[in-house]
Amino acid sequence: MAFAADRININTADASTLRQGLANVGPMRAEAIVAYRRQHGPFEHVEDLARVKGIGTATVERNRQRMTTGARQAPVEAPPRRAAPASVPRR
Repeated sequence: MAFAADRININTADASTLRQGLANVGPMRAEAIVAYRRQHGPFEHVEDLARVKGIGTATVERNRQRMTTGARQAPVEAPPRRAAPASVPRR
């Protein structure tokens, strides 16, 4: 299994890196990915790569473990606890 550090960041990789690191992505598809990214901004999810002309869901699935968008999810924090009401002394 590949670690995140070994993955290709599809938001920062140049066409050469995309071509060499992803299966079924040749020079034209790699250039299309870079051009799409320039025009539409960064990909939020690796699935968004299927929006690029010439890249289908099969290519995304085949390369899923090789790609990252560089976005890391923030750790989920527990909701803040409500403070217990202070006891009021009875008179």
